[in-house]
Amino acid sequence: MQTNTTLQNTTALQNTTIRCLLSLLCCALWGSAFPCIKIGYAWLDIETTGSQILFAGYRFFLAGVIVFIIACIAEKGIVKVQRKAIPHVLILGFFQTTVQYVFFYIGMASITGTKGSIINASSSFVSIIIAHFAIKGDRLTFKKIIGCLLGLAGVVFISLNGIAGSFSFSGEGMIVICTIVYGTCSVYTKKISHLASPTALTAYQLLFGGALLIIVGFAGGGSIGSFDMKSCILLLYMAVLSASAFLIWTALLKYNPVSKITIFGCSIPVFGVIMSSLALGEQFWAVTTLCALACVSLGIIIANR
Repeated sequence: MQTNTTLQNTTALQNTTIRCLLSLLCCALWGSAFPCIKIGYAWLDIETTGSQILFAGYRFFLAGVIVFIIACIAEKGIVKVQRKAIPHVLILGFFQTTVQYVFFYIGMASITGTKGSIINASSSFVSIIIAHFAIKGDRLTFKKIIGCLLGLAGVVFISLNGIAGSFSFSGEGMIVICTIVYGTCSVYTKKISHLASPTALTAYQLLFGGALLIIVGFAGGGSIGSFDMKSCILLLYMAVLSASAFLIWTALLKYNPVSKITIFGCSIPVFGVIMSSLALGEQFWAVTTLCALACVSLGIIIANR
C-alpha cells in the first residue's frame, strides 16, 4: 500500500502541469521573502550583523520545527534518516541554510529587495551548469540553453531599473556568493535525495542549519528587540514559507531533473520586484516587468517541453 502511494506521489510530481505549478508556488513564496526581511529589520530595529544572522536563525529553526512536526504526523512517529545519510544532511544544512543565509541576510541589509531578488535569480543558471557535469542524464540540451537564455533575458529586463547603481561586496557581493552556494546545493540535494524522504531531509537540514545560525548570531553579539503581535506574525509567515518552499522544492528535485526545476528560479525576481513594490513602495517599470515575465514564462515552457 505504501509502495503504491509512493509511486502515485512520484508520478504526480513528474507531471508537467503539477511540476510547473508547484515550482512557481515555491518561487512566489521565496520572492515574498525579500520584502519581508526588509520589513523585519525595520520592525525589530535590526542593524548589526549578529542580529541579522540571529533573525535568520529564528526563521529557519522554526521552519525546521514545522516540517519536523509535519513529517512525524505523516509517518506516525519520530521521523528518522539512515545513519549513512546523517553526514550528508548535516553538510546540506550547513551550506544551504547556514552559509547561504549568513551571506543572504548580511547582503539584504545593504540593498533593496528588488535588487536582491534579481541577483539571486542567477542561482538557476549555476544549478543547470553544475548539473550538466555532476548528474548523469541531466545534460544541457538546445532547449535548455534557449530556456536559460530567455530566463537570463528576463532577469536583464527586470534589472533595467532595479539593478542600477553601485556594487559593493558587503551588499551585492554577498548575494552573489549566496546564489553560487544555493545553486550548488540544489544539485547536491538531488544527489543525496535517495538517502532520505523529502520531509526528513528538509526537516533536519533546516533544524541543524537554523541552530547554527542562532549560535553564530549570539556569538556575534546579536540581539533582537521585543516581538509584538505583527512581528511574531511576520516571523511565523517567513518560517511557514521557508518550510513549504524547501519541502516542495526538495521533493521536486528528488523526482525530476535539476534543470527542469531550477529554471523556474528565473521567476523569483519577477515575484520579488512586484512584492517589494507593493510592500516597500520600491519602484519598478511596468513595461520591463511585463517583458521579463514574458521571457521567463517562454523560457520555462521551452525548457519543460
